[in-house]
Amino acid sequence: MADTTAAMRFEWTKIRTLRSTLWSLAVYFLISVTFAYLAGHFLRGSYKDMSAENKADFDAVAAGFHGLKLGMVVLVVFGVLAVSSEYSTGTIRSSLTAVPRRGVFYGAKLLTGAATALVTSVVVVGVSFFATQMAMGGPQSVSLSDDGVLRALAGGVLYTTLICVFSMGLASVLRSSALTIGILVPLFFMVSAILNSIPGVQKAAQFLPDVAGGLILQSGRPEGTVLTAWTGMAVLVAWTALSVTAGYLAMRRRDA
Repeated sequence: MADTTAAMRFEWTKIRTLRSTLWSLAVYFLISVTFAYLAGHFLRGSYKDMSAENKADFDAVAAGFHGLKLGMVVLVVFGVLAVSSEYSTGTIRSSLTAVPRRGVFYGAKLLTGAATALVTSVVVVGVSFFATQMAMGGPQSVSLSDDGVLRALAGGVLYTTLICVFSMGLASVLRSSALTIGILVPLFFMVSAILNSIPGVQKAAQFLPDVAGGLILQSGRPEGTVLTAWTGMAVLVAWTALSVTAGYLAMRRRDA
């Protein structure tokens, strides 16, 4: 236990002094909140022109997270750099000398990164959601007491944190910032959306980590999906566990 605590202090010092950490978390906040507010303004105007049918289908809860997925790009980058930067700079050797037990080293790195993502996401998810609702105004906006809002807020924090941990696990396997980011950013923010819009592959695409976990951000179940908000989150947890396990095995079996 003492070794783990010391290792986490060691990792926290590295995260705190890594120049990319501060700017990436700040940009995560700025992008998420800015686009959330802009989305609210856009929806405020477009809602008036919607048909009665479209107004009935309008998901004000999901609307509160329009900026979150854009900002999450930066959170993915943060998770990747928290792991892979040591390999690119060669400081992984001195880190493993300071913490020779690789399981402890890996666990401390993941826990510290996850805690940082969790705390930041609590702020980002909450502020982004309310920025959208404030900008929308009127009867189309929702409040904390409305059905599904608290679940979506808690789920949003869990979703973004797990995506960050998933990214850290994959970065441990690949050990390359450019390669890991080059895979995850297109997958999460282009490929998943494209596949999820193709009828022939939509049912399979909904099991991708970002798509499955993202169901928690909606108040209901979208048409054509077999997953609910919480079964989708379970799929994301499974993907994250797989990524973390693969990263652990890579850390144990490979030389620094």
